[in-house]
Amino acid sequence: MSASDILNFQRVGDDTITGGQPTEPDLRAVAQEGYEVVINLATIDPRYSLPDEGGLAQELGLAYHHIPVEWRHPKPADYDAFAALMAGLLGRRVLVHCAANYRATAFYSLYALQALGWTEEQAAGFRANIWLPGQYPVWDDFIAAQTRRIVAAH
Repeated sequence: MSASDILNFQRVGDDTITGGQPTEPDLRAVAQEGYEVVINLATIDPRYSLPDEGGLAQELGLAYHHIPVEWRHPKPADYDAFAALMAGLLGRRVLVHCAANYRATAFYSLYALQALGWTEEQAAGFRANIWLPGQYPVWDDFIAAQTRRIVAAH
């Protein structure tokens, strides 16, 4: 098993990976590969979620943070909580995940635009590995609004 076996896995760099819902063996691989933190952006759904992901992460020595982002209603406050959390994790090895790596790539690309010097094109390119344009209009609108907010603040 390898962390790269996680559904829709993407490696951002040496310290950050994103993906869909990891299985128990996936989380064990994440810990064995030296990752330190798991951020779960999915809501808890027994059909997809691990029974006790936070407990398993803790057992494996991983810090666990859960920001449940409603799929149909992402909120700026959800993103702000994620950005604040990420800012406090600089230099740590992090897995950001959700159910299928849609929320995770959206939030991470916005964070990279805001805090890591990515261009809008780099952020869009990162999302394009998972997202299809127009596939989820509520998310297209959310990403566009957050991008405008981030660019205006710079």
